[in-house]
Amino acid sequence: MWICPLCQQQFVNTNQVHSCRDKELADFLAGKSEHTIALFNHLVNEYGQIGDVRLHPAKSMISFAARKRFAYVIQLGKNFVDVVFPFKQPYEDNLCFNKIKPVPGSNDFNHHFRMYFAEDINDEVRMYMRMAYEIGS
Repeated sequence: MWICPLCQQQFVNTNQVHSCRDKELADFLAGKSEHTIALFNHLVNEYGQIGDVRLHPAKSMISFAARKRFAYVIQLGKNFVDVVFPFKQPYEDNLCFNKIKPVPGSNDFNHHFRMYFAEDINDEVRMYMRMAYEIGS
């Protein structure tokens, strides 16, 4: 593992390109509703039950990482949290993803999940969360 000497983030690749100290977690949470912050904290806690995770705030998103990054909070809305799970194949047969898009220039498919309520993280979502975590560990 390579550790950036400036921001102390860990990466699988040496000299990994990243957004070094562009944003802090507090920058993303500033001005957000109590509901949205509670949803974000619930997501973090749910991942904590799956395994050890680190959060990496960047310019436009918050990454979840184990050995490498495996999920991304791409928007903290007024009353929701948008999360993306990248997988090597599209998982079309589900009830939780509101969109699945191929990532240009790669073999990945971004699976978009919007959480409005803590209960939105159900057994199906937890299964995909675990799958993403295993890819990152």
